[in-house]
Amino acid sequence: MNKAVELRDHIREIRNFRIRLIISAIGVVILFGLLFSRFFYLQVVQVEHYTTLAEANRIAIQPLTPNRGLIFDRNGEILAQNYTAYTLEIVPDQVKDLEAVLDELATIVEISAEDRRRFAKLKRENTRFKSLPIRTRLTDFEVARFAENQYRFPGIEIKAHPLRHYPKGELFSHVIGYIGRISDKDLEQLEADKRLKNYRGSTHIGRTGIEKSYESVLHGQTGFEQVETDAIGRSVRSLSRTPPIAGNDLILSLDIGLQQAAVQAFGDYRGALVALDPTNGEILAFVSKPGFDPNLFVEGIDHLNWRLLNESIDRPLNNRALRGVYPPGSVFKPFMALAGLELGKRTPNYGFSDPGFFSLPGSSHRFRDWKPGGHGWVDLHKSLVVSCDTYYYRLAHDLGITNIHDFIGKFGFGQETGIDIPGEVTGLLPSPEWKRRRFNQNWLPGDTISVGIGQGFNLATPLQLTFGMMLLANDGKAYRPHFVKRQIDHYKNLVEEDFVEEVYRLELKQEYLDYVKQALADVTRPGGTASRAGANTAYTFAGKTGTSQVINIKQGERYNAHKVDERHRDHALFSAFAPVETPEIVLTVLVENGGSGGSTAAPIARKVLDYFFLGKMPESDEKAE
Repeated sequence: MNKAVELRDHIREIRNFRIRLIISAIGVVILFGLLFSRFFYLQVVQVEHYTTLAEANRIAIQPLTPNRGLIFDRNGEILAQNYTAYTLEIVPDQVKDLEAVLDELATIVEISAEDRRRFAKLKRENTRFKSLPIRTRLTDFEVARFAENQYRFPGIEIKAHPLRHYPKGELFSHVIGYIGRISDKDLEQLEADKRLKNYRGSTHIGRTGIEKSYESVLHGQTGFEQVETDAIGRSVRSLSRTPPIAGNDLILSLDIGLQQAAVQAFGDYRGALVALDPTNGEILAFVSKPGFDPNLFVEGIDHLNWRLLNESIDRPLNNRALRGVYPPGSVFKPFMALAGLELGKRTPNYGFSDPGFFSLPGSSHRFRDWKPGGHGWVDLHKSLVVSCDTYYYRLAHDLGITNIHDFIGKFGFGQETGIDIPGEVTGLLPSPEWKRRRFNQNWLPGDTISVGIGQGFNLATPLQLTFGMMLLANDGKAYRPHFVKRQIDHYKNLVEEDFVEEVYRLELKQEYLDYVKQALADVTRPGGTASRAGANTAYTFAGKTGTSQVINIKQGERYNAHKVDERHRDHALFSAFAPVETPEIVLTVLVENGGSGGSTAAPIARKVLDYFFLGKMPESDEKAE
């Protein structure tokens, strides 16, 4: 059977082919048109935008941390200095299994359990930081060993950081303070103060003392460097550089020798001492004993040391000179004496026979003098020399609490002195209004009697007592207490030295001031409560002893230190100035649970004054008597 021969239509096939070819060509032209348009848009229209992005990938801006300003004492002794240390840091976001990585890392560099706890704490408190330290102060051997194995630990690197060191340890711990790592809270505050840019690259900030109050001066100005980077972000070369400006150095008014003499004079006692120059308010010595090592806090204190400091019964973290509040005891009496004279309630010749107690009219309760049987005939001069309580019971009753509060408040009691470190407390100069607010109770006549001898609700800091004594020594002239004597920039140029500030003057009768000061001078002479401390001096000095009750003694009982727990014994105080004629130094000594001011605090003051005037250093192993 013949097969049908199928005839092909070549003309139609050629026509269809041409149509498909034309359609394909049009499609290709359209696609190339779209591609060209995109290229034109990217390379012509958006050329500036994408050039900037490319440069950003190639160029990095790196902050340059400034060197922190140094701190010196008045004689040029270094109190706070800088050094550079290698730190092993982790970027938590780049490490998946942190614990496993730390276990492996510990085979290369020693990482203790305490290091891990500190890192975990930093991680919780510093969420805004890219990298955090797991180890600080690496040795050269540890740096080299990690460098060989760094490829195994993405997200972990070694950085060189400037750190702070306090070579005098606890000697100035409560004055200089310390720096600590910047936290999220610090960053928020810096952002609110519009200072965040200046802290880029910085890891530490002042936490306490001078380090905190002069932070803006010590920190310096952050610099910046433009660097070209390779594909993995490593710096290839520097393109431009704005160098950092180091912080200003601070020269303090403190005298390291006087500070050491004061600490050694205390022996094993706890307490505080403040010494200042009454002619300008410069702090010469500022002791709170015991202290602590501020170096422990620079990189974050470990758990063990924190627990030892925080739970210690001796409270080494408490700045007793600035924040310790104590009843001023008989150190309050010179101000009461001036109040009596100035307000016309007493004359220098007024006196009476002291029976050894005082009772309010219509009351059988006896406010007892410290000396059973009394002091015999007592006038104003003798009342200060022998520290007669009965005299001031009567004077307080005659003055009334309003006059006491208003007059003695002028000497700085119950308010801040304005010293240039943070944390000062106001103490308490009580008034009826205060008692009503605090206890919702009326003021009682007996409250006034206790206030008159510096007891009752009365509370003052050693700094406030020194400030008040400065006003007496200066005939009513008050200077703001301060530590910084001058500022020096990193070029060693003087920036500022006018830190002396006269805050006010009291209008007091010179004859009354001279009368009280003469009585205070006689306190240190035979018959006075500080005669032992004042014996055989090569200079004159005046002062007032004080004994501050820690616990109340019931009516009819007598205080016996040997029957009282050591921590419940009276505090000993002594506030003084020297020489009497032209005072060069005012100081206050407080000895916690030291007993009598005349037997404990005054001898410590004498040793400090001996160093100040004679250069005689107390024996380091000698316990104050």
